[in-house]
Amino acid sequence: FFRKKTLGTIYIYIYIYIYKVYISNLYIWLYVCMYMTCHHMRACVCVTAEYHAPTSPPTPGKEQEVAPVRRSSDGKLRGRKRANDPVPPLDSDIERVFIWDLDETIIIFHSLLTGTFSTRFGKDSGKAVSLGLWMEEMIFNLADSRLFFNDLEECDQVHIDDVASDDNGQDLSTYNFGTDGFQSPAGGGTLCLASGVHGGVDWMRKLAFRYRRVKEIYNTYKNNVGGLLGSPKREEWLQLRREMEVLTDLWLTQALKALALINSRPNCVNVMVTTTQLIPALSKVLLYGLGGAFPIENIYSATKTGKESCFERVTQRFGRRAVYVVVGDGVEEETVAKKKNMPFWRVTCRADLEALSHALELDYL
Repeated sequence: FFRKKTLGTIYIYIYIYIYKVYISNLYIWLYVCMYMTCHHMRACVCVTAEYHAPTSPPTPGKEQEVAPVRRSSDGKLRGRKRANDPVPPLDSDIERVFIWDLDETIIIFHSLLTGTFSTRFGKDSGKAVSLGLWMEEMIFNLADSRLFFNDLEECDQVHIDDVASDDNGQDLSTYNFGTDGFQSPAGGGTLCLASGVHGGVDWMRKLAFRYRRVKEIYNTYKNNVGGLLGSPKREEWLQLRREMEVLTDLWLTQALKALALINSRPNCVNVMVTTTQLIPALSKVLLYGLGGAFPIENIYSATKTGKESCFERVTQRFGRRAVYVVVGDGVEEETVAKKKNMPFWRVTCRADLEALSHALELDYL
């Protein structure tokens, strides 16, 4: 009897060892379900504590800027890299992937314009709409003036490297994007079809050049957005960030805390899947100070393909062995998460972000 019991125990340990990934996933499922069940049995009420506006949003200055490191389509490094830069883990070494929605999850934007946020949380509707319109103007101004949105609006891609194979690696330091004939006067929106690309080899190369430059700009200024905006836009942006944090009761600050906790782990990664077009999404990420949390390679736009397709790309990239946790507020990401057996952390108010940070600090997720 003793020998049989011992062998049985050994079999259990072997079983646990072999299926540790699945057990880990189940553990997260149980915790997320327990939190959601307890938390959403009552209405989610975010209590506004006394708040003192910061002198400026948490945006590092130029002295923290690092030299950009770029990868070509063949995987070779381009550009200089400082010796003390941390080496990121390979995609195949990642053990846990947090897939984030953007609007109304990490940032508050669209609900300011519609009045939903002010109605739900008892805020000044006029002030909310005003700040929303101000941010909208800054988002599209940055997208148009620095990120080629006028050229790329009809040529939207899911990922920044989707047309990298058409890039011949030409030096762009003296390249004139304004006179390269990318858009003919009569071209307009007919240059790109629903599939995202349309044109000959020369035209596709010019398209790839623009996405490469966008990637360079993002990597250069992701920790120094003020340097990208210049004066007086920088001062306007700082004021807007302060006023939005006051209005939203530090919503973004809570989200940044959770993102930072995940980034501090050696084998965890933050990925963003948003329904915003890629270029405006990158503009939002920069203006809301999220560049340090999301490498540009970890940002996907679901505008063309839907979130399920993007989730599939993410799982193919990081592998089936990794554990995936979805964080969002919408029905689409929740439906896809359930379909793919991924734990879903619903964000409906600031308290949900606080609870997420708490769970991360306690290593429950």
